Amino acid sequence: MRLHVRGWGSGARTALLVHGMMSDHRSWRRVGPWLARRGYRVLAVDLRGHGRSPRGPGTAPAERYLPELFAGDLVDTLPTGADLALGHSLGGLALSLAVDRLRPRRAVYSDPAWCIPGPGRGLDPAGFAWFRTAAREQIAALNPRWEQTDVDIELATLALWDPDTGGGLAGVAGRALLPERPAVPSLVQLADPSFMIGPEHAAELARRGFEVRTVAGAGHTIHRDDLPGFLSSLDGWV
Repeated sequence: MRLHVRGWGSGARTALLVHGMMSDHRSWRRVGPWLARRGYRVLAVDLRGHGRSPRGPGTAPAERYLPELFAGDLVDTLPTGADLALGHSLGGLALSLAVDRLRPRRAVYSDPAWCIPGPGRGLDPAGFAWFRTAAREQIAALNPRWEQTDVDIELATLALWDPDTGGGLAGVAGRALLPERPAVPSLVQLADPSFMIGPEHAAELARRGFEVRTVAGAGHTIHRDDLPGFLSSLDGWV
C-alpha cells in the first residue's frame, strides 16, 4: 500500500520519519524542519489507518492492521538507502520489520512498541478506541508537558485515525518482539520510564548490539514531551 508522505527540505541526505499509533506526520512538526535545517530531505509518512493514508482493506482488524502490513507499506512507499530512518512506538515496530529491506545507513527506534503491554498491565491495544472521542482536557492531562499546538494536532489526528489499528495489534500484545540483532547501526531511545521497554529488555537489546539511551523524565512520545532531550539523545546519529 502506498502511503501519504509529507516532506521538508531538499538536502543531499535523506531522513525517514515514522509516527506512532493515533498520530500522523504532524507529530514530527518540529523534528522534520530541524532535520531539514541540518541538510536532510525529510520524508514523513502517515501509516495505514492514520492521517491521509488509506484504511487497511479487509473486514477484521487482524486482517487489516498486522505489524507486517505496516512494515510492507513502508517498503512500498519509502526509498531504500536513506541516511537515517527514525520510528516512534508503532512506527518503531514497523520500521524494525522493514529495515532489512529499506537498508538505511542508520536507524533510530524511539520508545518502540516491541513489548506492547497486554490486558491487565495497564494497556490494551484493543481498548484504544476511547481515545477517538477524548476531550482536549483529557489529552492535555495525559500529556502535561506538550505544547498547546501538539494537543490541537492530537485532536485533529484522532479524528482521522481508524481505531481498528489497536484491534489489529491485540494479537501481539504481551509478547516480546525485540529484533534479534540490528540490521543496520541502530539506536534505541527510551522514555523514562518506558512502558514499552523495561530494564531487562533494554539490557537485552544492548547485549544484542543496539545502543540504548534514556531521555530522563520524558514520556512515551519523547519528541513532543522533551524536544531538547530528544534531540540531544540523537547526538552522533544525525
